[in-house]
Amino acid sequence: MKGEFTKLHSKSRIHLRLTKDFFEQEDVVQISKQLLGKVLVTKLNGDIVKARIAETEAYSWRERGCHAYGGRKTNRNAVMFQPGGVAYVYLCYGIHHLFNIVTNQEEVAEAVLIRAVEPIDGIDLMRSRRGILKNNFQLTSGPGKLTKAMGIDRTWNGKSLMDDEVWIEDDGYFVGKNTIMAGPRIGIEYAGEDANLPWRFWLRDNKWVSV
Repeated sequence: MKGEFTKLHSKSRIHLRLTKDFFEQEDVVQISKQLLGKVLVTKLNGDIVKARIAETEAYSWRERGCHAYGGRKTNRNAVMFQPGGVAYVYLCYGIHHLFNIVTNQEEVAEAVLIRAVEPIDGIDLMRSRRGILKNNFQLTSGPGKLTKAMGIDRTWNGKSLMDDEVWIEDDGYFVGKNTIMAGPRIGIEYAGEDANLPWRFWLRDNKWVSV
């Protein structure tokens, strides 16, 4: 896999922090698959929470499901034209913040939506942010749920994943080809034929995958 890594301290194993080379790869679909099993980390007011990425969706300026389709039109999609490795956070239906990672080179607008994650560290803090839940698997089993649990909102739009507020780690978790499932993306019926692209990916049998 292309990309450099920065070593992070861990009591149990070495964690490798993904750098810009990883996010600037040219194939957003491949990156969406490679992010499965990686660890999303946020640090807010000194509190760190970690969760394993269980579900992703790929978006490219070439297809109608993408906010950058048709070019740079609004301040909303401007961050997508930055070089890979920054956060693209927008408000969906005026309620849910959705967290995306911009990929590829500058002016090549592509991004990966993080749809679901599996909690690893800071679970009590995640639960306090989400409130009382009857089912633990509901904690981060959707793009709006995970952002609230991990403290992500619109103010994180444009943040670099090279800084110390949000980043992605590789902790050595193995994801085999047979573990990765694929299907159409969710909630983009307006995209016509492009809505049928099999650009949603998830970990087989993971209980945190969105429903």
